[in-house]
Amino acid sequence: MQCVDEPVDVAARIGAITNAVRRRDAQTMIELMSRVSGQPARLAGPSIIGVGHYHYRYPSGREGDGPAAAFSPRSTATVVYLPDGVGAHRDNLEKLGPHTSGVGCLYLKDLSKVDISVLESIIRDSYATLTAGTFGHRAREWSDRRPGGERSSEG
Repeated sequence: MQCVDEPVDVAARIGAITNAVRRRDAQTMIELMSRVSGQPARLAGPSIIGVGHYHYRYPSGREGDGPAAAFSPRSTATVVYLPDGVGAHRDNLEKLGPHTSGVGCLYLKDLSKVDISVLESIIRDSYATLTAGTFGHRAREWSDRRPGGERSSEG
């Protein structure tokens, strides 16, 4: 996932979001991620918005670059990408509020219902892990995943 160096496109992408909650949440995520990273938001593909940069190299030899913190404002939820895996943030996820998750993604339907300071801590920790040097791990599955690949804190 390559970052496109055109911040103007980020504003256009946010402006094109028709769902008011998703548009509001996207703006909040941009502010939060920029605060965590000290970097401006960039497009990292047609629907992914990211900040910062990290390089990964897996034992298989595969390597590449991506944004060190990223999200995608999808129609059903805001997806927060956690390349270090959601398991690395288990304690904070317990305090976050309503969400679902996969191995490396956090799905948030409404940021006004989660603890933003906890979300910021999760993103700050993930960003620090990814930018500490060449990242060499894939998001790992964790022991208490539900069938279907998701874990939910929603009732």
